[in-house]
Amino acid sequence: MKLEKITDKAGRKYHDACGAAHGLDLIGERWALLVIRELMMGPRRFGDLRKDLHGISANVLTQRLEGLEASGIVTRRKLPPPASVQVYELTPWGYEIKPVFMVLGGWAARSPRHDPTLPISAVSIMQSFETMFDPALAGDAAMTVGFVFGDEPFVVQIEKGRITTRRGATDAADVVLTTQPPLVAACVYGKVPPAAFEADGLMTLTGDRAVFDGFAGFFNLPEKAPV
Repeated sequence: MKLEKITDKAGRKYHDACGAAHGLDLIGERWALLVIRELMMGPRRFGDLRKDLHGISANVLTQRLEGLEASGIVTRRKLPPPASVQVYELTPWGYEIKPVFMVLGGWAARSPRHDPTLPISAVSIMQSFETMFDPALAGDAAMTVGFVFGDEPFVVQIEKGRITTRRGATDAADVVLTTQPPLVAACVYGKVPPAAFEADGLMTLTGDRAVFDGFAGFFNLPEKAPV
């Protein structure tokens, strides 16, 4: 069998048959993996992606989306009226990277240089819940927790030792936090009581406060790796 040599016009590929090396060919450019992260919970508009990717320029975001689209990881489409706006979303194959992303996040959280106080997006905090959830701590607990970040509602459901996260209305949630993602991270991973932020008008908690207290107990950052 004759192998076809594929020429990379950009000249920035690894030229290595290893699957991991080709994976880096596909997603190794700066910002590419974070663009994928922001699409992990459904379609997004260009402006929404740029807003949640702190520090990325419009030009670089355009380049990354074009590259991911050319690789078959991302697709774009126009929403029907009345929205009639263009959105980007992962292809079915693109979604398959989710377990890799979660393992990478869990592994990197053990780095002594990981700083959990840096900015974090709404999608990122939701993904972190799936990564850091400890079913042994949850036991047979069943609860639905809602989060509202600006005009974006999310729901986290825990039942039978399993966790699911999704975008969607929080009407049926046992407790709802309306705030910003970094403050949720502080409450869940830093164990800061929500009341500390409520007092300053930075957070609103409605519903069963005890449910959220139990929820926060199911998540812990891993121990740091030895230097």
